[in-house]
Amino acid sequence: MRLRRSAAAVSPTAYYTGEVWVRSGLAPAELRTAPGVALHAALQPAMLASRLAGGPTLEGLLLARHRLIDHLLAEAIESGEVGQVVEIAAGMSPRGLRFSEKYGDRITYVETDLPAMATRKREQLAAMGRLSSHHRVEAADALGTGPGSLAGVLAGLDRSAGVAVVSEGLLNYLATDDVRRLWGGVAEGLAAHPNGLYLSDLHLQGENQGAAARGFTAVLRAFVRGRLHFHFGDSDAARAELLAAGFAETALHRPSDFAEVVGRPDRRGAGLVRVIDARLQREDPQE
Repeated sequence: MRLRRSAAAVSPTAYYTGEVWVRSGLAPAELRTAPGVALHAALQPAMLASRLAGGPTLEGLLLARHRLIDHLLAEAIESGEVGQVVEIAAGMSPRGLRFSEKYGDRITYVETDLPAMATRKREQLAAMGRLSSHHRVEAADALGTGPGSLAGVLAGLDRSAGVAVVSEGLLNYLATDDVRRLWGGVAEGLAAHPNGLYLSDLHLQGENQGAAARGFTAVLRAFVRGRLHFHFGDSDAARAELLAAGFAETALHRPSDFAEVVGRPDRRGAGLVRVIDARLQREDPQE
């Protein structure tokens, strides 16, 4: 079964976020794209209006979640918990580039996305001379099976080292049943390793209410030309779903609780998102 999201719906945000990373200094200029520049300019009037009205901004939301995921992933690598990273639907994310440069052969970083985006990202990184045996890009369907799937990528990793699976900007394109399937597949894949970590952003229904949030969401839905999904009513419901999927420990972090990490983010934008920190440890690493 293929992941049910259209390239037309996802590409705008993939390119827009790529431009945000470049403008914020998180990505090199070589990852800038013409579509990203155009989309960033097109959305600026709506974001300025929201900011002036005291509402959230997309850039504030993106930077808060990205920096917090970076922080949690770095902690797991530096503690020795994780030696391999798989990023789902990586798009134009600079995370693989930055982490592979920072940690070198201490980690293996695999970026994955649907074929067209994976090809574009691979070609750009190759042109920059930034791919290596420890940093690669593969085409993979997060909800697929067999070759060319996330399950296939996870099955091909070194089973003696811990693995982190990262997804950013993906879940709100998936229906709730597909989110459950994804979480179950991630937990199953991580179970073969001594330590497993899953990091992702998540938008809860109860935290995306109110006039400002609804107006912001309407703009985003028009922007991506499709429906956005907000999953689960509150953090307790989401944690219960993660536990049911097979994770042993779960937390849903608020970016605002990590001000020293995310800086001074747009408070309203950052308040619309949580960061999932779900862990799975095999009882006997020798099994």
